[in-house]
Amino acid sequence: MTKALPLAYNKAVKKECAGGLKKKEGLNSVKPKVLIVEDERRIRELIADYLEEESLDYCECARGDHALDKFEEHRPQLVLLDILMPGLDGYDVCEAIRARSNVPIVFLTAKSEEDDKLLGYDLGADDYITKPFSPKVLIAKIKALLKRAESASASAVNAGFGEPAGEYLKIEDLLLDLAAREASLDGVPLALSSKEFDLLLHFVRNRNRVLDRDMLLDAVWGYDYAGYVRTVDTHVKRLRQKLGARAEWIVTLRGTGYRMKVTP
Repeated sequence: MTKALPLAYNKAVKKECAGGLKKKEGLNSVKPKVLIVEDERRIRELIADYLEEESLDYCECARGDHALDKFEEHRPQLVLLDILMPGLDGYDVCEAIRARSNVPIVFLTAKSEEDDKLLGYDLGADDYITKPFSPKVLIAKIKALLKRAESASASAVNAGFGEPAGEYLKIEDLLLDLAAREASLDGVPLALSSKEFDLLLHFVRNRNRVLDRDMLLDAVWGYDYAGYVRTVDTHVKRLRQKLGARAEWIVTLRGTGYRMKVTP
């Protein structure tokens, strides 16, 4: 039997627009910012209601296997993803999206064990929120991730290492396209999540400096992040795997943190 939802879930909802794309009257953009992938209709409607109040466009679906089609069709700027769904589970959907995009992904799920959260982050999620949840906090996190992604894309300013300001940052055979938020190694694109790109960029900009885990957590995830410090280790592990032969650039300093060791 399905458990009763908290009072916040019972908020009145607006009618759906034809075609699956929901858009508040008067919005200029036709591109949905958020893809809601959730099999419980009441939760989808609740989230949609709050997104509309913030003038954020969205599209939605109730099955994991339909989520990939929606993603290709609408190219959203953020994906809100349940885990336990028909078709494909959220972990599989996250992995499939990560293989083709670094769009921010937020898990919204009843799976609250630490191992579940660590797996979500290991697959490239940017945040992990457990049910029951506060819709206002969820929307605040969505807006913060969208703002951070847009700011990072718009800002191609290089921070203080002698390279000219511009849209590209290069170290040996590693090239970072700051405007597109894409990275390549020896001309081969790296399939990085949004957080993996931010982490790599922070390492590059602070190369040969000692960075403890708290510093990395604040710089990449933000001061208001309430997750685990181990998230840093998980993302570093995945980043090393994707850097291949260049994984040795990122050196572990036992009891301290990390350093990107690159010869000037």
